[in-house]
Amino acid sequence: MDLFDYPNQPGFKEQETSRAAAEAIAPRTPRLRAACLRVIARQPATPDEVADELGLSILSIRPRFTELARTGRITDTGLRRPNQSGRMAKVWCIKETAQ
Repeated sequence: MDLFDYPNQPGFKEQETSRAAAEAIAPRTPRLRAACLRVIARQPATPDEVADELGLSILSIRPRFTELARTGRITDTGLRRPNQSGRMAKVWCIKETAQ
């Protein structure tokens, strides 16, 4: 896996554990991204809200939002809601394409 495939592949820092984690999640990322898109297509949401709805760890979902944003699939609504840590989190929605 090449660091420069990001955001199409999970990213990592040049550390053994980070690289191993990215390689381990890579086969699941297309399915996880698709699941995130399905949830926010119904209603804009924060990564924490999506993780809760999917019954998955925020640690596997939050990076998918970064990837989806960097590839232009989702956009920040400008709204903020508290996440599980009590901090304000971005609310994301599907990015509409120009027609």
